[in-house]
Amino acid sequence: MDKTASGWVSGFIGVLIFSGSLPATRVAVMDFDPIFLTAARAAIAGLLGLAMLLLFRQKRPERGDLMSLVIVALGVVVGFPLLTALALKHVTSAHSIIFVGLLPLATAIFGVIRGGDRPRPAFWLFSCLGSALVAGFALAQGGSASPLGDSLMLAAIIACGLGYAEGAALSRRLGGWQVICWALVLSLPVMLTLTLMTKPASFDGVGINAWIGLAYVSLFSMLIGFVFWYRGLALGGIAAVGQLQLLQPFFGLALAATLLHEQVSPVMIAVTVAVVLCVVGAKRFAKQAVPQQVAAQ
Repeated sequence: MDKTASGWVSGFIGVLIFSGSLPATRVAVMDFDPIFLTAARAAIAGLLGLAMLLLFRQKRPERGDLMSLVIVALGVVVGFPLLTALALKHVTSAHSIIFVGLLPLATAIFGVIRGGDRPRPAFWLFSCLGSALVAGFALAQGGSASPLGDSLMLAAIIACGLGYAEGAALSRRLGGWQVICWALVLSLPVMLTLTLMTKPASFDGVGINAWIGLAYVSLFSMLIGFVFWYRGLALGGIAAVGQLQLLQPFFGLALAATLLHEQVSPVMIAVTVAVVLCVVGAKRFAKQAVPQQVAAQ
């Protein structure tokens, strides 16, 4: 399997893992405070990441990589988890999943700015069309949706897109799993302190589903998913492979309906189908310039 194909496979596995993030977060915030949930998931993943780095004796990043790691940490370790956890106090996971349709455009834009990608003009046409469909859906909800929840989701998408693109560019030098592990370790002192400061006085009222949600977002969403995702972006191109995120609403809506018994309206399905068609067009016109040298995974 060549590097480009391997990148698409890795990216697809990452998307599958991330698809459970919003439903799992929705379950967890029913019993956990959003700030505690954000800090705890990062602290748990950070301890595991530290163990992996020590076990495989990874060398420390160079000084010039520290700012990129800070950006990754702010985007995907703190920003996206916290903003989505806050948003999911106001909107359902099914509603929030639609906003994932904006992630490919955000990732592609930051991929151009931070990663040097140069997609063709037709790529931007399809990406913008898909994003417009998502934005139109959110606006059409009117009073049935929460303006605060939607605003928080939009901010989360911007933070996540920046973290994805920055991490993908850095993973070409450090390796995919090393990037997320170093970003987690960098934020570990703050996250551990925040976890202790915000932990509930008692865990007696926390249900088993909330614990499962916390375990999923800590292990899979915060660590394992990024191992595959950053590798996929680095091998297949940030803008190109990033379009796979438009498949995430399909899987996320299915989980929201089956596990959380949330209502998935025909309009939600129609919007999801439309944005997936847009990614097909965007993929066709994405310039998949693969870096010649990718760090060992």
